[in-house]
Amino acid sequence: MRRREFIKVIACSAAAWPLAARAQQDERIRRIGLLLPASADDPEFQARSAAFLQRLALSGWTIGRNVQLEYRWAGTNPDDIRRQATELAALSPDVILAAGGAVVGALQQATRTVPIVFATAADPVGAGFVESLSRPGGNITGFAIFEYAIGGKWLELLKEISPRTTRVAVARDLTIAAGPGQFAAIQTVAPSLGVEVIPVNVRDTSEIERAVVAFARSPNGGLIVTGTPLAQLHHELIVTLAARYKLPAIYFERFFVAHGGLISYGADFLDQFRRAAGYVDRILRGEKPADLPVQAPTKYELAINLKTAKALGLEIPPTLLARADKVID
Repeated sequence: MRRREFIKVIACSAAAWPLAARAQQDERIRRIGLLLPASADDPEFQARSAAFLQRLALSGWTIGRNVQLEYRWAGTNPDDIRRQATELAALSPDVILAAGGAVVGALQQATRTVPIVFATAADPVGAGFVESLSRPGGNITGFAIFEYAIGGKWLELLKEISPRTTRVAVARDLTIAAGPGQFAAIQTVAPSLGVEVIPVNVRDTSEIERAVVAFARSPNGGLIVTGTPLAQLHHELIVTLAARYKLPAIYFERFFVAHGGLISYGADFLDQFRRAAGYVDRILRGEKPADLPVQAPTKYELAINLKTAKALGLEIPPTLLARADKVID
C-alpha cells in the first residue's frame, strides 16, 4: 500500500471510531426501575404497567434488547415501601417509575440523584417532591392526578345524581399534603350548592366506621372519598358502609365503582402511565427531570354503577349517563 493511501485509511478509521463508540453506547441496555404500591397480582396495577410498557415499545424500547426492567411490588405497608425504595435506588437504574405519594416520598429519601418519574401523585409541590410545577428543580418529575378544582366537580356530580343531598361527609387523609387542600376546595363550593360538608379522617378502620355511623344518623347525607392511598387500602369497608347506610358516594377513581361504589370522576390512570412512559423515554435519551414540567391530567373518566344506584333508589339523569365513560350494570 502506498504511503498516501495508508494515511487516508488510518484517517478514515480514526474518524469512524467516535461514531462506532457512540453506536455502542446508544445500544447499551438501559435499566428502568418500577416501584408500585401493590401486589404483583393486582389487576389494576397490572393493567397500568402494561399501558406503560406499550407506550415504551412505541418509543423503540424493547425488553431484553435495549432495556431491562427491575420491578418492586411494595404493597401498601410504609415499612415495605421504604425498604423496597432503598433496595431499588441502590441498584442505580437509569430512571425509576413511581406511583403514589408514599412511593415517591420513600424514593426521595433513598436517592437525590437517580431520575424519578411519578405516574400519579397528589400535590407534588405541597409534598415537597418538586420546587414548582413548571421547574421541578431536582431529580423528580411526573404527572399529578388532579388539580384541587376537581373537588368542586365531585360535589356538583354528587348533587346531580342525588339532588336531595344536603350534608356530605368528606373522607380525607391528613397525613398527605393533598388532604386539607382537597377538603378546602370542596368546602369553597359547598355553600353555592346548599350543602354542609363534614370532614372524616381515614387513618384506620375503627375511625372510619365510627365517623360514618355517626354521620348517617341524620338524613340527606352523601359521601365524597378524596384521593388518598388510605382510601384505596380501606376501599371495601368504605364501599360497604356507604351501601349499608344508603349514602350516595362519589370516589376519585374508577376502581371503587368496579367494587360496588356509586360514581367516580378522576384522572384516567392508564393514560397517566402512558404519559409517564413518554417522560421515561425522554430521560433515557438524555433529558433531565429538572427540565421536564410536572403535568396535570389531560384525560378524565366518569364511571357509574347502575346496580348500586338502583339499590339506593336513585335514577341516573340521562344527561349524566350520556357523559359516562364507563357504565356498570
